[in-house]
Amino acid sequence: MDACRSSIRIDGEARDESALPHVWSRCVGAGRANEALRADWQRQFAEAVAAAGFRYVRFHGIFHDDMFVYRERYGGGFGEDAPLASPVYTFSYVDKVFDFILECGARPFVELGFMPRDLATVTETLFWWGAHCSPPKDAARWVELVTRSIEHWIDRYGLDEVREWRFEVWNEPNLVPHFWTGTKTEYFELYEQTVRAIKTIDPALRVGGPATSVFVPDDRYKGETEDRSAMLATATAADVDALDWRPVWIEDFISWCAERELPIDFISTHTYPTDYAFGADGEAVQITRYADATFDDLTLLGELVKDSPYPDAEIHVTEWSTSPSGRDFIHDTLFAATYITRSYLKCATLADSISYWAFTDVFEEGGAGIGPFHGGFGLVNEAGIHKPAFHAFTMLGRLGDRLLLATPDGVVTRDSRTSAVSAVFFNYPEDMALRGLSSQGSYAATRALAEVGPSRRIRHAIGGLEPGTTFLVEIMDWEHGNAAEAWYRLGSPLNPSPAESEHLRRVGDSLLRFTLTVSGTGVLDLDVELAPWGVMSLRQSS
Repeated sequence: MDACRSSIRIDGEARDESALPHVWSRCVGAGRANEALRADWQRQFAEAVAAAGFRYVRFHGIFHDDMFVYRERYGGGFGEDAPLASPVYTFSYVDKVFDFILECGARPFVELGFMPRDLATVTETLFWWGAHCSPPKDAARWVELVTRSIEHWIDRYGLDEVREWRFEVWNEPNLVPHFWTGTKTEYFELYEQTVRAIKTIDPALRVGGPATSVFVPDDRYKGETEDRSAMLATATAADVDALDWRPVWIEDFISWCAERELPIDFISTHTYPTDYAFGADGEAVQITRYADATFDDLTLLGELVKDSPYPDAEIHVTEWSTSPSGRDFIHDTLFAATYITRSYLKCATLADSISYWAFTDVFEEGGAGIGPFHGGFGLVNEAGIHKPAFHAFTMLGRLGDRLLLATPDGVVTRDSRTSAVSAVFFNYPEDMALRGLSSQGSYAATRALAEVGPSRRIRHAIGGLEPGTTFLVEIMDWEHGNAAEAWYRLGSPLNPSPAESEHLRRVGDSLLRFTLTVSGTGVLDLDVELAPWGVMSLRQSS
């Protein structure tokens, strides 16, 4: 058993402590590999690693044409490119990205994709930057591309280092014809070719999939490609939370691999709690599940993996956020930060990583965003201004690795190395009745949630501490650390002046801060009225 008795007393009781995995910091997402060559991306990533402790980063497009890994042609910029006698593999751009990630103290979670143009059967299937999301023209050349890439990384970084990476085969191949133009079986065959190639290099390299998108309560993905007619019952359901939500392709993927004795080192999927279903008229209906949907999904997924032929496979949620839309203004808000905090604390033991999508608004799937707050996924906007979600991750990152107290409102923890006590509490308002956060098409539309209440009293006595020790309390709420609301109050300027940007930066970091001191009897009395949607951090002052 992991639990043991702590010397800390909370509310007069000695508490059993147990491990608290920092699932929120194991991995974080970003848009595409080429964006990681930008100076602003790199500044923001280094800051995110330092503040939140992110250990891995995952992004699309490592093999996209703008990274110049796979070359069948070569030219000087004028006239037709000359064909090469055989493919050439160049890694200078990828090396710059991976070198920087490792220098920051993190590692790449390598999504193997998408297809280089010269290998793709269908081109420019997705995004402003024209991703080629198709099966290869020649499976042997795909295998050679993967093999050459991994051998290069081993040569550059060493086998021991690369054994710590994860290699995920593709991204959301169930979303045909966008992220994949082939069939379910063609994806499984791609996985087989890829995992066999990688394990030939070194059996200890870790490979997984199927990287599918969302859970669904219908049969839209039962066949070889998506069947939108199967979504009708979901689109018209009176209560979507009463439906039987299940992972996409994962059970089929496990069975297919087991029949062929293929290794699966980890199962990966995405568990967004909002999505769309198409009705009979072809119109997309927004689906918003309740606040515990991710907990339910991961509980089920854990049971499926435990009972499968791969019970020791890791579980990695390689994308998660309040919604899969990069134009959802909820992402910019305090409300998202509270939802994020609650979800990660509730799901901390249910996966090996839950990768927030994504750490920055330097993210060009649909091109650059319009305006400084446009509903981008990022913890920071394009200018590096901190959104409330940034502070949520920073507060979570300060928690210890031993859980002393878990309540519906937060946790108290201890650091096993230093014995420092820390805590995070939040107020996901009672009036929400566990409703989730629906996507919103404007910042103004999100503001109605500010009227939801009530406030919540956070009151605990933490004993067994060193008398005189000072603790810092930081609170983020509607009036503190709310940069998007400050932008709205400025009139929502599309192109803020330098003075306006500096004002937004200050507001974004202006949390409510005060100190508390441990009494002579070794007790810290915490008694705080936390406003609706507030998130509070308690930590020992340095």
